[in-house]
Amino acid sequence: MATTEVERRRGQLAALSIAAVVIIVGVPLWWRTTETYRAWLPVSQIKELAKLQLQLSADVEVVFARGTVTPEQQKKVPLTLSQDEEHIVDEKTALWYRYETRYRTATIMEEDALNQPTAAEADLSLHTLSESPCGSLVVYVIPESSPLLLQDVNVYIGQRRTAFLRVGTQMRVGRTLEQLLAHLEPQLKQVLQLMSFSHADITAALSDRVRLIPGNKGGIADSMRAFKSSPGYEITFSLLNPDPKSHRVHWDIEGAVQTYIQPLLTKLAPVANFSIDSQTLYYAMLGVNPRFDSSRSAYTLNVDSLAHVINPVEARLGSNAASSNPVLNFLLYIPDAHHSPLYIHDHKKQEVPSNAFHSPRWGGIMVYNVNGFYGSEVVYPVDININMAKVMGVFLAQLRLLLGVQSSSPPPGFLVAPCSSTGLADWELDRLMWSRSVENVATATTTITSLAQLLDQISNIVINDNIAQQVSSAVTSLQLAVAELEAGNLGFALQYSKEAILASERAFFDPSLLHLLYFPDDQKFAIYIPIFLPMCVPILLSLLKILSEARQKHREKHAKKE
Repeated sequence: MATTEVERRRGQLAALSIAAVVIIVGVPLWWRTTETYRAWLPVSQIKELAKLQLQLSADVEVVFARGTVTPEQQKKVPLTLSQDEEHIVDEKTALWYRYETRYRTATIMEEDALNQPTAAEADLSLHTLSESPCGSLVVYVIPESSPLLLQDVNVYIGQRRTAFLRVGTQMRVGRTLEQLLAHLEPQLKQVLQLMSFSHADITAALSDRVRLIPGNKGGIADSMRAFKSSPGYEITFSLLNPDPKSHRVHWDIEGAVQTYIQPLLTKLAPVANFSIDSQTLYYAMLGVNPRFDSSRSAYTLNVDSLAHVINPVEARLGSNAASSNPVLNFLLYIPDAHHSPLYIHDHKKQEVPSNAFHSPRWGGIMVYNVNGFYGSEVVYPVDININMAKVMGVFLAQLRLLLGVQSSSPPPGFLVAPCSSTGLADWELDRLMWSRSVENVATATTTITSLAQLLDQISNIVINDNIAQQVSSAVTSLQLAVAELEAGNLGFALQYSKEAILASERAFFDPSLLHLLYFPDDQKFAIYIPIFLPMCVPILLSLLKILSEARQKHREKHAKKE
């Protein structure tokens, strides 16, 4: 009897020991070794960035030339005024525009530069004296008698960040400085809208974040035409020769790129990196049969059939699998002898002067007719030298549109200087940089906010230290970009915004985020129950039996006392 009691007691102690080991050691060890590692993320800062509050600041300098202000008015300058505009785009997006305008009189050297015979020469001379910082503007107010502007021109927009504004003599005599500034304000505002950022450009840059604004359809259409902001772009020039038996085509693409395209890309270096390649494709057809117009003895492609041209050609172009950057395709098509000449017609059935068209966020195609090389006693194949100046002029215009360089129509009385050899004015570059900075900030903010929401909803995703570092880097770069935009430092703002979008995309597309993405809790239970249930049932039954015996002994002792 004593032996049986000892064995029973030993069994109880063994069950209690096993249960204690499982509860005290086993469960914490299992929990620790199977928990999902999640590094710390700046969630509070990400939530603050989700409500996009941007302030854009531009520095404007208005310089009065000799003869535009009276001695009494001149006593009140230099003078600095600030103008603020607020635009609530939606419940999560707000924009503030701040213009710091400084008024002063021209220096002696600036007066000498303004005495040049033409506005273009004056613009160059003023640029030689001092170069305006990126994102700023200088407006020179010149007298009505100045020969710089033509009779019907009131404002001249130069190649740099300089504009000339003519003021009438009647506004100078008998007027206070405040009245003069009030008279100049509408024209100054038009200059700012043209040469600096405008609300239409900024809201168009936010088109992926906000809904279509009814009054800004033009800006949205321009933004849909241009490629989205990217750290780099691939540019491919392709020569399509569908009839090599008839044409032996020669094109100096390398020299043409260096002469016409490279200066523009060099100037766009702060915006993105560019790589260029070229290729020649033989027997590459457009995929659309042109119609013969007997009245013109020519073949035509109407605007409705242009959409069907790209897909068959694109299949022959190939792709650069080594790069994830967007590709801009520029195709020069030489019609075969049986379909030459070939002309593109617009909606009004009129010939397109450039004989080219472009497809939004894809590229452009130009048809180059060579029927003029055919003589009465032609010997095939005909040697053809492409006029690269004509071709690159078309491709350069298409490249500007596809990269988002908007050519706004100037108001009446405005004269905009033609593009220089770089193909891009300084103020056009500034406008593009303003739009790209805002677009990068909005895109990076959306990406990092979506990532934070995803990680919060799915607790099984591992957040390693590398992802946490990329997220923190993106948040820091975003905060710096927003601060630089507010300070008016456009170059730094664009650089920080590019760093933010790169870091946010590296974090969002990190391969480690996909390991446990489709491993929900029910699958965990399906794995763990067959392992733990056979072990836990005997332990649980033993504990229940020990508890039942303890209660029985307690009742017996209580009965004996009574």
